[in-house]
Formats: sequence, C-alpha cells, structure tokens
Amino acid sequence: MAKDLLLEIGLEEVPARFVRAAMNQLKDKTAKWLADSRIGHGQVQAYATPRRLTVIVEAVEEKQADVNEQVKGPSRKIAQEASGEWTKAALGFAKSQGVSADQLYFQELAGVEYVYANKSSIGTHTADVLAEGLTNIITSMTFPKNMRWGSYDLRFVRPIRWLVSLFGTDIVPLELAGVASGNVSRGHRFLGTETVIAQPSEYKERLREQHVIVDVEEREQLIVSQINGLAKEHGWEIAVKEDLLEEVLFLVEYPNVLFGTFDESFLQIPQEVLITSMREHQRYFPVLNAEGELQPYFVTVRNGDRTSIDVVAKGNEKVLRARLSDAKFFYAEDQKLKIGDALAKLENIVYHEELGTVADKVRRIRATADSLSSLLGAGQETAAAVSRAADICKFDLVTQMVYEFPELQGIMGEDYARKAGEQEAVAKAINEHYQPRHAGDRAPATLTGAVVSLADKLDTIVGCFSIGIIPTGSQDPYALRRQASGIVQIVLAHGLQASLQQLFDAAIAVHEQRGMKRTADEVRKDLHDFFALRVKNVLTEQASRYDVVDAVMAAGFDNLLLTVDRASVIQEWTSGDDRHESKLAADAFNRVSNLAAKAVVKEVNTSLFAEAAEQTLYEAWQAVHPAFRKSLDEGDAAGALTALSGLKEPINRYFDAVMVMADDEAVRANRLATLAAIAEDIAALADFSKLVW
Repeated sequence: MAKDLLLEIGLEEVPARFVRAAMNQLKDKTAKWLADSRIGHGQVQAYATPRRLTVIVEAVEEKQADVNEQVKGPSRKIAQEASGEWTKAALGFAKSQGVSADQLYFQELAGVEYVYANKSSIGTHTADVLAEGLTNIITSMTFPKNMRWGSYDLRFVRPIRWLVSLFGTDIVPLELAGVASGNVSRGHRFLGTETVIAQPSEYKERLREQHVIVDVEEREQLIVSQINGLAKEHGWEIAVKEDLLEEVLFLVEYPNVLFGTFDESFLQIPQEVLITSMREHQRYFPVLNAEGELQPYFVTVRNGDRTSIDVVAKGNEKVLRARLSDAKFFYAEDQKLKIGDALAKLENIVYHEELGTVADKVRRIRATADSLSSLLGAGQETAAAVSRAADICKFDLVTQMVYEFPELQGIMGEDYARKAGEQEAVAKAINEHYQPRHAGDRAPATLTGAVVSLADKLDTIVGCFSIGIIPTGSQDPYALRRQASGIVQIVLAHGLQASLQQLFDAAIAVHEQRGMKRTADEVRKDLHDFFALRVKNVLTEQASRYDVVDAVMAAGFDNLLLTVDRASVIQEWTSGDDRHESKLAADAFNRVSNLAAKAVVKEVNTSLFAEAAEQTLYEAWQAVHPAFRKSLDEGDAAGALTALSGLKEPINRYFDAVMVMADDEAVRANRLATLAAIAEDIAALADFSKLVW
C-alpha cells in the first residue's frame, strides 16, 4: 500500500529572490533521494511562501524495491592472475558489490570474458529510512547566503522555526537545530494560527483556512487576475514586469491587490523616474493610459485580507508621497548643475586604479569614437554629434538622481542634456550608449548612439584585457561578456561595415597611448578567442544548426555580417530541395581540402599538367575565382557559394582521371598546389567537413 509524504520546513521570512530556487531544489533533492533509495512514488509537487518550503510526494511505496541484478566487472585479463588467483581489482570489485570473491564468475561479452557478480538485497521499509533521508535532504540544501542562529552549527537560508513531516498519518521523527518535527503547521503570521495536518492530502486546504495560499501558481493567478480586474474596471494599462511580479509573489502568503493615488504635480518629473521609484523602492506596479503615459495611480499587493483595505491604501500613498517628494527635489537640484561642472567632478571618481578616473575613461571613449566615425564613414554632422555625445556621455553619474537610482544612468543624462540645450542627437546618444543594457534589450536606434556605445564597450573590454582582467568560468565582475555581446548585436543591427579586428584596433591604439601592461598582440589574441563564443551564441540564437555553426566559425568570423550570412546560406543549402546535390558538392570540396593539406608549394605550373582534367579544373577555378572573391567582398555569401558549387563536376572528373600523388615529385607537388589554390577559396566560406548530413 502506498502513502503520501509531506515535508514542510517552516522558516523566518526568506528573501523573495531566493524562494523559487530553494523550492525547486527541495523538489529535485527529494525526487533524487527517492530514486536512489529505490522507493517508488507518484507525482512530486513543491510549494513555497516567504515562510515555508514544502514538498508533497504522492503514492510513496511502503517498502524499497528488492535488488537482484547482474553487475559487470573488469575483464578476465585484469581480474585474474595467470595462477588463477584473484587480482586486487577483482577483490575490490567484489567488495564494492557486497559479495565474497568465491561468488564471482566469468561471462563472455562481445568476444571478451568479464568477471560478474550477482548483487541482490532485500528492500527495507520506507518508514525506517525516511528520517535519515529527509534530514540529509534538508541539511544538503544550498543557498546564495546562509545564516547560523543560536548555538547551532546548521547553516540555512533563515532560521528553522517548525517542521512538519508526515508519511501518511504517521509523523516522521526529525530534529534539526532544536526543532522537532510534528504535524502542526503555522498559518499567516497575523491572520492565521497553528493548524494540525492530519495527512498530506489535506495540507493545502488546512493552510488555506489559515490564510496561506501555498501553491505558487495559484497565488500568481490570484495576483494577475486581480490586477487584470482592476485594469478592466478603470480602463487602465497596468505595467506588470515579470521580475517584479516574481518578487511580489514571494513576498506574500495571502495576496490582495489594491490601488492608491499620488499628486498629479509629480507627473512633471520624467515618468521613468517615477516608475523606477515605485518599482524599486515600494514594489508598486505603475498605471498607464492607452498611450503609455503614466497616470497618478499605483497598484500594490497586500499580504492579508481586504479588512480596512482603504486604510492600507492611504498608508501606501503616504509612503509613496515621501519617496516622490525626494525624487522631485533631486530632479530640481540636478538641473542647477552645469554639464561642465559635472564633467569636472568625474576627475575625482576612480574608474579603476590601473585605468584611471571616469574622466580618463571618457577621454578614451571620445578618442575611440572619433576613430570609429572615420572608419565607418560617418558624415560630418554625425561625427560631430558622436564627439560631443562621447565627451558628455557620463556626466549624469554625479547627479543626485543617478546616485539614488543607478539604473537611471543615461536616462537622466538624456533628459538633463536636452534641458541644457544639447542637440537632440547628442541627448539621445547619452541614453543609447548604455544599450543593450541586458539580454533581450535592443541596440541603440541611432548611428550616433551606436558609435558611442561601441566606443564605451570596446574601451571597457580592451582596458580590462590590457591589465589581465579576463573572464574565466562563471567569474565576470565587469560584465565583459555582456559588453561583448552588445558589440556584436550593435554591429549586426546597424549593418556596420567594420571587422572585429578594426574595432579592436581602434580601442587598442587609444590604450597604447596610455601604456599597456600587456602587448597589443597578446590582447588581440585574447579578444579573438573571447569574441568567438559570443559570435557562436548569436548564430545559435538565430536557429543555425550546431554543425553549420562549427563549419562557418572554422572559416573565421572577423566579418560579422558575412559570418551571419554564410551561416544562413549554408543552412538553407544543406536542408533545401537540392540537398543531395549539395552533399555531392561538399564531398568534392572535402576531397580537395584533405589533399591540399599536403601541399608544400603554392605556385601552379601549367606546363606540368599531364592530364586534360588538370587543365579543365584549373581553368574552371580561374573562371570562378574572381566572382567568388567579389561576392565575399560584397558580403554575398549566396553568390560565393553558387560560384564555388560550379567546381563540383570539374573536381569529380579530376579525381576520376588524375592520380594526385604521382611518383614524379614535381608533378605531385604541382597537383597539390592546384588543389591548395582551390582549397583556399573553400576555406574562406566554410569547413564543409564539419557538416552533418
């Protein structure tokens, strides 16, 4: 007979950002322990609130499964001495399987004899192993931050205050940090009381009676449905960000949505400021109209019922009024600060002890941005806007508003620059140069913003690499991977005709003027390797097959636009209606490339051609080569592949008629040189040997 299993870990309030991961971890560890313990079971369901982590397992078998299996060990050669005695390897194998050496036997597998053991054991009762198993599950859990409390050695995310552990109706006896398990859980901190859980199946209902919604999905649906109801009732657009919803979800046990108002005079402040203040400080959802304009309302979620909900709304309004008053004051004070004075303050802010101040960084950004403007052929007006935007792109870092809300850097810079009389293109670029700020964010919309953004990101990456700060493993304190991905995204979004090497060199030249600890060549090599994975990720995100990505990357990725085009063209070439013909062409290319690797000379001497097929192939290649190279230079991967595919038949006829590895050394070298010339073109497009058909 099977029984349900319940484990609830009652805690002091856990930080919202930790709860979901902890809930999933408890579920996974429980499922793994049951599997490792050979205990059959049904569905495993996890629940969580700020004060509890819970797992319920349905239909847990009352007895472990018996084990009766044949286990293969080392081969006879390793397991037995010539004298017939068992080796240490065989004896170790027997011990590991819990059998004696005389129980080992040989059996043939695929023509080789191996030693085997029959491993069998009778399963014990589940109830006898649950206490130890559940204790180990709890104590093995890990968290971003742990606590110790009292005189206990246990480290956990927050102090454990109660434990409920039931197998059917029976209490599983546990004790951790002075807390003994039982069948009594605790309801809502203010609205509920203790409640007895007679059996796991009634857990959710007993807690619901105590104003606790333990099911995370149900709690989320309640919040979303109430928000949607408010929006429909008042004709609002309520901006629900997923990360804020996730946080609120794990701040409450019994959600009730309410709304409040604030003085319309605050709407004179940029709405980004108001929204940030509401979201970051108060965990409020802003209210917009159909045009996306902020309205003087906010929506929040109460952890409780609807008793005196109007009083709660008034309290929230009072707190928000103080927050927005601060923001209004900061905004007014910031506008008294002149841009020149703000830039002077950057001289006193250290960016990095080896890379100077923020002002030093700004000067490098300006120099790099000017080089990029020239490289990209920007017009005079755009180049001037780039220079000015680069000069003042960081001035808002010393404003009170950005000090209070760092996430508003750039946003406030745009607003303040516009109010200070800067050109629209310059003001917009100050905001855009931080883009893309995160995965999924868009690239700068204007060329001015794109150039300044590239210069800033290149300066950060090259500067860090020049002093030996290179991301390894999961460590990336300066977010260099995100910056590199941003560079790739900007180049592709704007179709910029600049190679990665040219971008690197623009920033390296500026850093060389200040003096670098490492050589430029060392930095270039590390940059190449670092960006390879970023480009590979872009190709993968665009649904290129792994083999196509490998084939294209092997041909180089310096030209990002061409690299993306090559991946798209080759993917279609390998999966279209002419797939069979494509494979025949790829096979021909691979035969050429394999033999070309043996070439020792580069020059082709046509007077040494002894077969007509040699002349035919060489002339076909000479006819194709200019069109192939022209297509690549123009970024036309499809044209290049079409031109190259025209060599399929001449190549096949060549190999049918010609013995490449001729006895005559001069003839052999000349034939290899011919293939090497063709292989050089093939390698510029892709490594076709990496394609999987």
